[in-house]
Amino acid sequence: MTSKGGEAGSYVTGGKEFTRDTNYIEDRITRDGASGHPVEPGRYRLIAARACPWANRTIIVRRLLGLEGVISMGLCGPTHDKNSWTFDLDPGGKDPVLGIERLQQAYFQRFPDYPRGITVPAIVDERTGEVVTNNYPQITLDFSTEWTEFHREGAPQLYPEHLREEIDTVNKRVFTEVNNGVYRCGFAGSQEAYESAYDRLFTALDWLTERLENQRFLVGDTITEADVRLFTTLARFDPVYHGHFKCNRSKLTELPVLWAYARDLFQTPGFGDTTDFVQIKQHYYFVHSEINPTQIVPKGPELHDWLSPHGREALGGRPFGEGTPPGPVPVNEQVPAGHGAE
Repeated sequence: MTSKGGEAGSYVTGGKEFTRDTNYIEDRITRDGASGHPVEPGRYRLIAARACPWANRTIIVRRLLGLEGVISMGLCGPTHDKNSWTFDLDPGGKDPVLGIERLQQAYFQRFPDYPRGITVPAIVDERTGEVVTNNYPQITLDFSTEWTEFHREGAPQLYPEHLREEIDTVNKRVFTEVNNGVYRCGFAGSQEAYESAYDRLFTALDWLTERLENQRFLVGDTITEADVRLFTTLARFDPVYHGHFKCNRSKLTELPVLWAYARDLFQTPGFGDTTDFVQIKQHYYFVHSEINPTQIVPKGPELHDWLSPHGREALGGRPFGEGTPPGPVPVNEQVPAGHGAE
């Protein structure tokens, strides 16, 4: 996107094909603190936005692993200006922990001349007010592997060592062709670039259909990081990508296997209860004024079918493996009434 305040570093170049800036702040929060940021409960704040699929991943994984009491969370509103995501959902328009109005302030606190997009998700050190990392693919993996001492009892193994190679392989194709593929359709600068991205997207969705036709989850018989990464794109497909990004060969609801798979995850604690369809639509249709200049947000589609039976239990599998579902969503982190699939 043209805005420097965009999600996960997306932007449109002067060329004809959409390009995503994948240069992130690569510092990590690890057990050994090798980059100067050791795992420490109560020290870090995840800054996210429910509208953003990349940030939504971190919200889901944090909840599945039970890290809510260990890593605090601040939520930006669904829209932003050219400079930064803002905390307009909070009283006085300030994050109650960091005391800032714009996420940009945490970036500039550490890098006064930070030249790249001010993106979510980001993790901020509460002690210094400085951004630590915005490397969203690594953030969720580190939640799974570096914060194990603080996982809830019964937390799932989202990135088990014996499946990591396969998870990484699936994630690579899903990112290139699906997660990022919808953007390559929506922000294509030529008919040729659009049609190429469109064909690659639906080829990948057909591949996913074949993969999921006879197995409940993407890798193994439990939910993994791969399912989290695919889900956030599927949840936005009909409300946004089908129309707004011209990904219109089929709606998700017209792809029986993927639609059942998405409903299975949505009805699993940690997925649907972190999904805010109202904010999702507000973000894409309002912020992307270059492709929706009227900034009119559509009323549809109807969402109640997300709660309909999916029948995926017949394929076996155990969503949480030997573990258990997370408990109720903390009151201060619940999706507002009317924003889900009630």
